[in-house]
Amino acid sequence: MTSNVVKERGTRPLELPDGPWASITPRERRPSGIYITLAICLVLILGTYGFSIRFFSLLPGSGWLFSSPAWDSNSTAAHKLTEIFEMARFLLHAAVGLVLPIMTRALPIMRQANLDYATSEAGNPFVNGWYADPDTEFYNGRYWVFPTSSYAYAQQTYLDAFSSLDLINWEKHENILTIKDVKWATKAVWAPAPISRGGKYYLYFGANDIQEGEPERGLIGGIGVAVADKPEGPYIDAIGKPLIGEYHNGAQPIDQDVFIDDDGQAYIFYGGHSHCNIAKLNEDMISIGQFDDGTSFKEITPEGYVEGTQMIKRNGKYYLMWSEGGWTGPNYSVSYAMSDSIMGPFTKLAKILEQDSAVAKGSGHNGVIHVPDTDIWYIIYHRRPLSETDGNHRVLAYDRMYFNEDGTIAPIKMLVKDNFADGQAVGWKQYGVSWSVIDTRLTSSGEAAAMLDTNFGDLVYDATVSVPDSGVDAGLLFRTANVSNDLAQLNGYYAKVSGSGSVTLEKIINGTSSSLSEETISIAARTEHHVRVTAVGSEINVFVDDLRTPKITVIDNSFSTGADGVRSSAAGARFGFVSVAKP
Repeated sequence: MTSNVVKERGTRPLELPDGPWASITPRERRPSGIYITLAICLVLILGTYGFSIRFFSLLPGSGWLFSSPAWDSNSTAAHKLTEIFEMARFLLHAAVGLVLPIMTRALPIMRQANLDYATSEAGNPFVNGWYADPDTEFYNGRYWVFPTSSYAYAQQTYLDAFSSLDLINWEKHENILTIKDVKWATKAVWAPAPISRGGKYYLYFGANDIQEGEPERGLIGGIGVAVADKPEGPYIDAIGKPLIGEYHNGAQPIDQDVFIDDDGQAYIFYGGHSHCNIAKLNEDMISIGQFDDGTSFKEITPEGYVEGTQMIKRNGKYYLMWSEGGWTGPNYSVSYAMSDSIMGPFTKLAKILEQDSAVAKGSGHNGVIHVPDTDIWYIIYHRRPLSETDGNHRVLAYDRMYFNEDGTIAPIKMLVKDNFADGQAVGWKQYGVSWSVIDTRLTSSGEAAAMLDTNFGDLVYDATVSVPDSGVDAGLLFRTANVSNDLAQLNGYYAKVSGSGSVTLEKIINGTSSSLSEETISIAARTEHHVRVTAVGSEINVFVDDLRTPKITVIDNSFSTGADGVRSSAAGARFGFVSVAKP
């Protein structure tokens, strides 16, 4: 039988049968056509039966039948006919109720709409927890993310994974691999790289942080490979020892990526300590092959390379991506090279992802998400929140990755958005009473503030704001510092709307507010109003609904930079579609 080929991320094609199932993943296969045919026949028979009785009862001249003494309303015959009508109607309804779900399930599922986002629209980080070094795959209609658990080396004894249908709502899969299933691994289980082949799922990982010279002294560590029957594991050690347990060409055996080219040949890219190697994987995916010259490891190190390999292929071009700088520092970043050959040469073209002093620092060690059958790509990476100083405090984020017309990659912009579509407030720090997400809106339970870990100076800050009644005000905090539960030491600006019908821009110094400007406007309770703040230098504008003409314009240079957030004077204030950007 011929096959319809659906390619995974630059890897071996996933083969599906031709026909109506071709666009359906294995988990989505539906009942066969015979059930549909039987169900349709049942509806037609019962429908025809019920319709015929009703039809003949309405024919001209049929009144004799229904008006004769034999069909008197009190007669048994009349009751029988009524019962027939009701039975026919009941059976028809039952048949439709039975058939529609079958037919619905039987219809081929269309591929999900293109996930054409500018960033993680429900906010970065997109999952809770300290995680790093993410890699991705697309399995069975779901996007999978496999990260390192970002803790001290001795605590890095397991791996979790996350999966999503829409890149918004993520399911956590805990302990997909643990050291109890990898007897030689004791710590520092790092940087998982997933791939599938032959109905099996493989996970390549680093363990034990092996150093140069240690293998010669009998110490064990390096890159391992585990295998599972499903993406969520459990993954079991495939060979009982490291796949790559020694240094070759100066490369520490860590930070691997696995790639299957269009011809079916699998490769592993890896390397720490500023050296990058490529090796062939045999068809079994658990042993190293050889190149034509009999060697197994070729060095392809580009300029500036430190660690964190990633390989993708687009329009016949090979893209090698890697991380530069120290992973504990703010300057960790991602660069890339392109080549016509998987063997290179790979000449560095540009740095495409690095820290943004307004958003996050230490942005690096990336994977790539490709939406199947589109030219939509995302870079997924870890970064450190601005206020965090612990090197292990890293979180997962993704942003859109755009290609220029010549195939080069445009610099990545780390955007700040949150539409709360995931029902969570990940990345928000809560002060005062608790906040919750209700119907995709961040909702206060009392007088409180919620802050993003940002540090914008010049900005365009948008959000929808609603207040429950005339006695409540709520709005946007920006260029703030010293936020605490009681807000007693708060410094910054506050643009608020009041249910009594006003918009106010306040300056707050050590918790004490003073009005810079106030205007009367129409504010409806329990109605969302679009509030926008623009701040460039000392000029601050506040817009409400009409984004062409500001309601307030002031000149004030008391604060030039700081964190952004929201504030409410009482319970019931709601915020949505938060976006903070540079002008």
